Amino acid sequence: MAIAAPVHAQDQETRIETDAEAVAEADAPSDTIIVTGTRQTDRSAADTVAPVDVVSTAELNNTADNDIGNVLRVSVPSFNVSTQPISDAATLVRPVNLRGLSPDNTLVLVNGKRMHRAAVIAFLGGGINDGSQGPDISVIPSIAIKQLEVLRDGASSQYGSDAIAGVLNFILKDAPDGGTVSAQWGETYEGDGDQYSIAGNIGIPLGNAGFVNLSAEYGETDATSRSVQRDDAAALIAAGNTAVADPAQIWGQPNVNDDIKFFANMGVDFTDAIEWYAFGNYAERNVDGGFFFRNPTNRGGVYAGPFVDPATGQPLDEDMGGVPSVLVGDLSLGDTGDCPAGIPLTAGGGLIPDPTILAQVAGDSNCFSFVELFPGGFTPRFGGDVEDYSIATGIRGQLFGGLDFDLSYRHGRNKTSFTIRNTVNASLGPNTPTQFSPGGYAQTENVVNFDVGYELPIGGGSVYVAAGAEYRDEEFTITAGDPASFELGPLAQPSVAYPTGQGFSTSSNGFPGFATNSAGSSKEDNKAVYLDIEADLIDALTLQGAVRYEDTKSFGDVVTWKLGGLYKLSDAWRLRGTYSTGFRVPTAGQANVINVTTQFSNGELQDEGTFPLNSAAGVIAADYVENSLGLDRPQLGPEESDSFTLGVAGDFGDVTVTLDYFNIKLNDRISRSSAINFPAALCYLASVDGVATSCPVDFNADDAVLPSPAELLTQLDAAGSLDRGEFTGFEDLTAFSYFNNDFDTRTQGLDFVVNARIYPIEGGNTRATLAINYTDTEVTDVGATISAVRQRQLEEGLPKWKGFFNLTHEQDRFRGMFRANYFGSYYEAHLEDETLPIDAGAELTFDVELGYEVIDGLEIAVGAQNVFDNYPEENPYSGIVGAQYGERSPFGFNGGSYYLRARFQW
Repeated sequence: MAIAAPVHAQDQETRIETDAEAVAEADAPSDTIIVTGTRQTDRSAADTVAPVDVVSTAELNNTADNDIGNVLRVSVPSFNVSTQPISDAATLVRPVNLRGLSPDNTLVLVNGKRMHRAAVIAFLGGGINDGSQGPDISVIPSIAIKQLEVLRDGASSQYGSDAIAGVLNFILKDAPDGGTVSAQWGETYEGDGDQYSIAGNIGIPLGNAGFVNLSAEYGETDATSRSVQRDDAAALIAAGNTAVADPAQIWGQPNVNDDIKFFANMGVDFTDAIEWYAFGNYAERNVDGGFFFRNPTNRGGVYAGPFVDPATGQPLDEDMGGVPSVLVGDLSLGDTGDCPAGIPLTAGGGLIPDPTILAQVAGDSNCFSFVELFPGGFTPRFGGDVEDYSIATGIRGQLFGGLDFDLSYRHGRNKTSFTIRNTVNASLGPNTPTQFSPGGYAQTENVVNFDVGYELPIGGGSVYVAAGAEYRDEEFTITAGDPASFELGPLAQPSVAYPTGQGFSTSSNGFPGFATNSAGSSKEDNKAVYLDIEADLIDALTLQGAVRYEDTKSFGDVVTWKLGGLYKLSDAWRLRGTYSTGFRVPTAGQANVINVTTQFSNGELQDEGTFPLNSAAGVIAADYVENSLGLDRPQLGPEESDSFTLGVAGDFGDVTVTLDYFNIKLNDRISRSSAINFPAALCYLASVDGVATSCPVDFNADDAVLPSPAELLTQLDAAGSLDRGEFTGFEDLTAFSYFNNDFDTRTQGLDFVVNARIYPIEGGNTRATLAINYTDTEVTDVGATISAVRQRQLEEGLPKWKGFFNLTHEQDRFRGMFRANYFGSYYEAHLEDETLPIDAGAELTFDVELGYEVIDGLEIAVGAQNVFDNYPEENPYSGIVGAQYGERSPFGFNGGSYYLRARFQW
């Protein structure tokens, strides 16, 4: 919950009206008035009790990228975002990190009001982001932003749940006149990844008492490929399979098509003291990315068949001379057994189906194998449409000669509709579609705020007292996919409808559709009141205190608080520090989502499900974890934090220096558990209920051979142990996970920032910024279900050291920028596998830009990002799935790129 500082329409002369003025404003960052972390209207960044970084519109717009996430990773040292090439839904909405914590530990504000979350939950998040659900900041066009304020401090008591790592507050442009039109194009040095955008901003006066400021952007980004041929695909080609693509699987950034972003900001003065305001946005885009290659010899549920007689294709044990085969389906159903069980893999060293039996299968209308449709295997393409919109409105000002007030309402919605193509529902055999709509997610939020504040003069100083209340509700919705995306066809694993079963997997392969039993809506709401006091009792001392009570529908109530102070040691030096408590409750999505993802595990593609603990599957999971594995029963509730900062700030006119230490202890972190064996959990249920199955006696043994989930679900349903319909879509799962609170962490570090204004050439203006961040995370309590690889990902998955040196110079009509970016070493578990570690070293990249004002208002600029074409270290395991570089590089893996921009301002 936030109150934006009242800025009335009659104060238009104080607004930053053009990008040129924004550059001038950036010349004195310590004097910039901010509204984040304080409720007073005249507090500068230099006089706050907690560190606040201010990023100007010029810095946000003079870059190679049109994605605000990529812009911020070279503008805010503790901010991280990676490319997410094959990460299911996280490819559509990339998770971002501030100060080493999860995306949903950072509160995002727009004009001081809470931004709604994205619908996407990052199930494949590289350990740090697993299960996170944060806002989609990529819907914000940089041309709409007047300035970004980054509060590097815990602020739950001031703003509510989520503000543990800090706050990003995007302040929208509010000029009543003038405007900017910009067009930009660029591509990588490799000649791919073409990116273009067209953007505009215009201010329109509403009489003498108001304004409308409009911003829009349209762009597209082409995919890149940083791939090598997979070893298994290369072997297939060498054996004579001419249908295999080269490369069989593409690693790179996805296509982003029809990327539309629109923002509007407006205000009207009713009187000299009261203003009505409103702002909102609409955005949409289509994203299309790659998935893992399905090998035509061994992909389970599609191609992998039993051991068979190499002469007949009928079942034969390996120790009797049986050979691997490609699975064959018998379409006669009522008269099964007429087809071979499998097409023997005998030619090409066992990599090509036997041509005689392949011809027999292809020539018999009752027999079918997927090598007939996809002889070279297939690689699904996954993506979807993202739609985001919001509207906020309110009235604010002063009453009774000094009582500030702000009453506001905000509604926001983010919706993602998934698509997957070039894939199959194998259980449908030759009748399968190859393109599916698996369903989607939607997140809807409503927030009502009422805030008041009053300044009390005390002695020679003053005390500003603010109080307020908030009501917030959210709804998370799962939409069912088209029937073919989750259907159990006639060739499916055993089921009630098809008790014999033929071993083919159900649902759209790669991203199973949401079945009707998974669809529905879940709701959560929060009610809060707060008190916030800032006191300037003497010139040298500022004190701040805040307390907040928040009550949630499903997870109880909590009180958080904060104390902070700033002391002016001299005219130049300030000492500041804070201590605060914080919390975050699970989102409605995290508490109720049902999802199935395909992951690479133990050298094979496997399906992993996520169940809510309150579902039928979740109860089985909890019983198994508690009673069979002997671990604590999983629980899901709030996570809580204790954090403090201590720093010094120096202001020497043309040079400012800040050094701040932070320490964040986060207890009972909300996250997905590590994967747990799903068939073993079903075997446990069978053993408890006395159901006869083919489960081994010791079903938890590492070498235990377990029945398929489909077989177990069918038997348990027949025995009355469960309702088979509640498990539709889970027939092929090998593992499951759930959201719980299972580990604690401590994140600590340093932020060092130097800003300097230099006068090297008469008439010129040069600014230099050096910003360095050190962040270290330690898992202090490992918990029961967090794996060793996940622990290392949390501790080493982001660079500990990160920083940049930025130099800008203006001389007459010329403008130049030079930036050096440092990214420290980090760890990556390739394919989330602890046996495939990538210990990547530190890297240094450089960006440059040169602009020239051709005529008044029209500037042409050329630039390059990663000028020297630097790449992360090559992946030592590239042959496994064809990734030339690791996917978690903090600066991406596309190499260098160049761009051209034309911008006209008036």
